Amino acid sequence: MAKPRATFGVDLHLEPTGGGVRRGLTDALREAVRTGRLAPGTRLPSSRALAADLGIARNTVADAYADLVAEGWLTARQGSGTRVSERTVVPPTGAPPRPRTPGRPTHNLVPGTPDLASFPRAEWLKAARRALTTAPHQAFDYGDPRGRVELRTALAGYLSRARGVRADPEHILVCAGISHGLRLLGAVLRGRGARTVAVESYGLDVHWNLLAAAGLRTVPLPFDERGTDPGELTDQGAVLLTPAHQFPMGGTLHRDRRAAVVEWARRTGGLVVEDDYDGEFRYDRQPVGALQGLDPDHVVHAGTASKSLAPGLRLGWLVLPPGLMEEVLTAKGGIDSCGSLDQLTLAEFLVSGAYDRHVRAARLRYRRRRDALVAELARRAPRVHATGIAAGLHVVLRLPPGTEQSALRAAAWQGLAVHGLHRYQHPEASVERRDALVVGYGTPPDHAWSGALEALCAVLPE
Repeated sequence: MAKPRATFGVDLHLEPTGGGVRRGLTDALREAVRTGRLAPGTRLPSSRALAADLGIARNTVADAYADLVAEGWLTARQGSGTRVSERTVVPPTGAPPRPRTPGRPTHNLVPGTPDLASFPRAEWLKAARRALTTAPHQAFDYGDPRGRVELRTALAGYLSRARGVRADPEHILVCAGISHGLRLLGAVLRGRGARTVAVESYGLDVHWNLLAAAGLRTVPLPFDERGTDPGELTDQGAVLLTPAHQFPMGGTLHRDRRAAVVEWARRTGGLVVEDDYDGEFRYDRQPVGALQGLDPDHVVHAGTASKSLAPGLRLGWLVLPPGLMEEVLTAKGGIDSCGSLDQLTLAEFLVSGAYDRHVRAARLRYRRRRDALVAELARRAPRVHATGIAAGLHVVLRLPPGTEQSALRAAAWQGLAVHGLHRYQHPEASVERRDALVVGYGTPPDHAWSGALEALCAVLPE
């Protein structure tokens, strides 16, 4: 059995079997291409390198390559080596694909996480050392259930400067991410007697489920080219929106509808929950200010470090309207649920300017990836249209009608983790059927991006 060999980001693992070394190697390579384990365009090891790995003669490998070139499975060109042919992968009839290790795809383009390999370890360590050196003794106690005052003060300054949020530290509550914040708000709304929460037609089922667990029914609002339509808001207790960068469609809520949402909240006393999950990342447009800036008395601004830094930090925040803090603290149980040292480190990271430097560097890196994706689509898949590309860490690839499921099946064969748009549609939403893939380009580390992009293009309609 051959040991795994890295070939431009793709693991090549062969098990030559059958009668004769050459035939066994040829069959193993052909099967790897036929099943999609070797993606179109993948460059294979040189005959010398593969022969050394397998412990066989170089001529045997060269002959096997030549056989597969003649059959059309491989191509060989002077200067570019031997590659898998650019051809449609057809699974063997009647044979199910080999199961892959759950949770371990070859390439991951699922939206929701940044490039974890780019976490600023050195700068974070410096901030942690400074924070630990200057931390008061009280920082090691249970602490204020609202969170460390140092972090709330730093967040008030940053959010005001970068996102247009109107807040002071007394109205900020530190929580363990957006999901934790929604769980707290769900409990408050249910305690107030609310029964329903309006949501967008497209969004995250984990958020809908959290509200359902609090005893609240989620009701989707209409959606069109101007974003979510608040015209059907009536007596709901709250509305949950992603106005700066709708997830996952990628648009910005139209200014008239921003004003209409705020007017609804003022008229009915309802609560607007603004999920500002990736407001730092914009490329081709001016930043859109937080909805909370229009009316701090009726809008909860929910933010997180999950996209800008890493979800493993479990740090988020709620900027609450006056008078809501006590109800949220009661739902929280009166304890600080986030580690004090991590809060102090993030505060130092913000105050020192390290956070701004990291975000600017990440913004450039993600923009390069987005540009490469758009350029490759134009070259290889002109029938596929990328939308929602002006900001964020994901794009929506609009597919020809009726092709979403076939693209997802092809992605599974390629070992590519990617989601279809239908996954994010609310089960009660009345929207036009859209065939699309939601592609997160923030997740792969830099060294794996080209391989992930190649695998993605291989599954798209030509």
